[in-house]
Amino acid sequence: MMAAAEVKSRSLLRRYLVAGYSLLIIYASLSPFFEWQEQGLGFLEVLTSPLGLTYTGFDALSNVLAYFPFGLLLALTLRTYFSSARSVILAVLMAMALSSAMEYLQMYLPSRASSNADILSNIFGASMGALLAVSITQRAWFIRVTQWRIGLFRQGPGVDFGLALVLLWIFAQSNPSMPMLGSVFITEPVLRMYTAMPEEPFNIWESIAVALNLSMLGALLLTLMHTRRHVVAAIVLLLGVVALAKFIAAAVLLKSWALLLWLNSEAMLGIVIGLLLMVALGWLSRLWLFWLTALSALSYLVLVHWVLDTGTVSSAMRLYYWRYGHLRNYNGLSQAVSSFFPLLLGGYLWWARASRYYKEGKK
Repeated sequence: MMAAAEVKSRSLLRRYLVAGYSLLIIYASLSPFFEWQEQGLGFLEVLTSPLGLTYTGFDALSNVLAYFPFGLLLALTLRTYFSSARSVILAVLMAMALSSAMEYLQMYLPSRASSNADILSNIFGASMGALLAVSITQRAWFIRVTQWRIGLFRQGPGVDFGLALVLLWIFAQSNPSMPMLGSVFITEPVLRMYTAMPEEPFNIWESIAVALNLSMLGALLLTLMHTRRHVVAAIVLLLGVVALAKFIAAAVLLKSWALLLWLNSEAMLGIVIGLLLMVALGWLSRLWLFWLTALSALSYLVLVHWVLDTGTVSSAMRLYYWRYGHLRNYNGLSQAVSSFFPLLLGGYLWWARASRYYKEGKK
């Protein structure tokens, strides 16, 4: 009985990540989700069409990279219950099923194109991820990292879902076409070194939105970590991870003049305000922390949807020197995740408030 409980505890976070990543794949594969219609094409024709037809190397690479984490997460989850060989086989079969379903549904979307090469690339990426997963599960460093994670955060129902929300937040913030922790697409091609352009007025509302965004993350970490005094250090570490991810993504995807547009004065002021808020939140009881977090999430949603002009996904594309449709899907996906994160956080904290977790008081 104890062994079964330990297995369930170890695999719960991985299952949340598999479910979340599956939803990301579905969104990226089927967006924009409208104008469904019969194209007069059979799925058997797609599967038997010549490989490489209207297919580029970038298409192959993007499909491999998209399914690599999926295969990795699947195999890590399955390895808790099955042998290495069976975990790899099941992970590849599940990835093949999901990829085939996405390609089949894309036949009914005029803006998308179904391809058997996509399926093969996805299977290859998932296979590589699954093989990597089973090769690291028994490594000493992987076991130590797992034990460190278990010791750093609280134990109990809902903690793994909270950690999945933290990872979801990191994904949403890694988009280089948005300011640091911001929700507004950078749409103006700032070429001040070449043309005389008026300075944009400082927008304090963007700073407030950044501060609220950071305070939501901090409040979530306050409910998850064993020791509250470690939360500020954890936030600083996460900010460093987000900044590094943005810089790498900007260097790879954006035009040279847009490399550091995500690092603006509104974001810097908002981060400072958010860190100060975190110091104050650390002294609150869990009940007060819940209500203030709910207020922050509600205020953030109001700011993003009714005060700030977040721009459109298509307008942000001028920052990129690539013109692939994958980037449009990526921008739309990160915007959707940013919008849903406060709602997911609110639902999670509402559940946590009813548990014994919030009745323990401040430690």
